[in-house]
Amino acid sequence: MPKPRTLLQGLTSLGAAVTLTACVNVAAVADPPGIPDEATARAQLAELTMAPEGSPDGYDRDKFPHWSDQGDNCNTRETVLARDGDNVEAGNDCYPTSGTWSSPYDGDTWSQPSDVDIDHVVPLADAWRTGASEWTTAKRERFANDLEGPQLIAVTDNVNQEKGDKSPDEWKPPRQSYWCTYASMWINVKYRWELTVDEAEHAALDDMLDRC
Repeated sequence: MPKPRTLLQGLTSLGAAVTLTACVNVAAVADPPGIPDEATARAQLAELTMAPEGSPDGYDRDKFPHWSDQGDNCNTRETVLARDGDNVEAGNDCYPTSGTWSSPYDGDTWSQPSDVDIDHVVPLADAWRTGASEWTTAKRERFANDLEGPQLIAVTDNVNQEKGDKSPDEWKPPRQSYWCTYASMWINVKYRWELTVDEAEHAALDDMLDRC
């Protein structure tokens, strides 16, 4: 049987490289890269295009291919599990065999990767309704596997399922202490990918930044 290795060993893609400092025998903080500070988040929120939410017609998760290959037998999901976990080890197939994951949405900690989902901070269906329906499939794949910004995060599976495709005016993380961070992540993703926000969403994000 192959000797277990840390899941970070051998990750060579650009997306994987972002994770290297996040999980090397230290307690991991499950925050993705690129989260703006409050001032930056407020400035980005002010620049977002306000528009009514578009139609869900034609949406299908398969139009956002994931999880993509990140090199060394690792896909995007496994790369995020490595980044957001503590003392993660895996076999040669890159799937975790041990580790712990603390979900910032609810504060719970898990030791089985099956109890952890990789959340798209801005859900794929929301992205579709706010601009991504006009993208190419290749661009939607980059969005669904975005390791460079705060779009992917490891969280408790049932909390992620409760969130579904809801925007912040409809759903917020159970831990109110995380609202500022969550809003900052959401805003940055919409800003970077030039997605729109509606009035209720904009107001909710503004209110959440007041928690900073």
